[in-house]
Amino acid sequence: MRIAYIITRADDVGGGQVHVRDLAGEFLAQGHEVTVLAGGSGRFFDELDGLRIPRYSIRNMTMPISPLKDVLALFEIIRALRKIRPDIVAAHNAKAGLLGRFASALLGCPTVFTPHGWSISDRISARKGKLFRRLERLASLVSARIVNVCEYELSLALQYRVAAPGKLAVVHNGVKDVAETLRADVTRNPPRLAMIARMAPPKDHALLLDALSGLQHLPWSLDLIGDGPLEADIRSQASRLGIENRIRFLGFRDHPASALQAAQIFVLTSRSEAFPYTILEAMRAGLPVVASDVGGIGEAVVAGHSGLLAPVGDAKVLQRHLALLIGDPALRKEYGDNGRRKYLKHFTFERMFRTTLGVYQDALLNRMKPERHKEAAFSRR
Repeated sequence: MRIAYIITRADDVGGGQVHVRDLAGEFLAQGHEVTVLAGGSGRFFDELDGLRIPRYSIRNMTMPISPLKDVLALFEIIRALRKIRPDIVAAHNAKAGLLGRFASALLGCPTVFTPHGWSISDRISARKGKLFRRLERLASLVSARIVNVCEYELSLALQYRVAAPGKLAVVHNGVKDVAETLRADVTRNPPRLAMIARMAPPKDHALLLDALSGLQHLPWSLDLIGDGPLEADIRSQASRLGIENRIRFLGFRDHPASALQAAQIFVLTSRSEAFPYTILEAMRAGLPVVASDVGGIGEAVVAGHSGLLAPVGDAKVLQRHLALLIGDPALRKEYGDNGRRKYLKHFTFERMFRTTLGVYQDALLNRMKPERHKEAAFSRR
């Protein structure tokens, strides 16, 4: 198979980029031809280069909506696809998903789209949500399949009728296992908490610091892994609350497994999520998880079994959950072991890859246009 991956941003490495990087690398290792297209340049391309995954920059594909740049990006994608001549296009994230599907349709190539968090509901304003729902319904007409990374995302797609139910699939994210030496000793005291998240508003680091400020009588420390526009604000808040000496700002990590191995509790206080990779990485390490009950997190973390869930924005409940695990090494071990078992059963990379391969094969078998039309489209210059 010749596969072209398209994702909106190359300047960041979030869940979508990890998803594309790992799938592209495995397809390449198994003898398929793979090229990754992304907007701009940056960290993501550095990782692809390190793995020797071919990539192509779409200079005009940027995050903000810009009619002129978006049209230019569409033509860039068409030119790139004519050179690559893929059998299938895998488009990821909202903007690359729209542009990639329309470009592929013009060339008669089947497209599988993965939104990594639908931009159709409470993530955005009501006006933009209405616009994006219309665009998604239109783009779904030229989509071979649409892959949701969790059941929660599927329920949103069905609720807002963005595609025919028969085109919708669920493939949970998965991560490759790590060596036993990278699994955490969760019984160690005093416990270290870890949160891996971009320092941006949706992740709500401020909520975590507020909760921890009321637990200064307990022994704990915190590692914050990630960077972003709010880092200075978060540092200032930690100082203002008098807990700065308990927090380490570790910055961006390409591979955070070693940071998780040093932790005893994993925390994620996001206001919105689809199905975050960081939760799966924590479960893989054998860590108990305390997280916001948002998106598909509850599909991974079973409250009272492998972790604890708190309502979005509720510092008091979050504080109670943290206090319970900080003070109970045996409960941390029980939750961590349960989480690791669930990871091995449901969220390995191998499981995700096999299921994704099946989706691609199904899309190829049910391609939208005859092969001769595709050949003619790719041959035009």
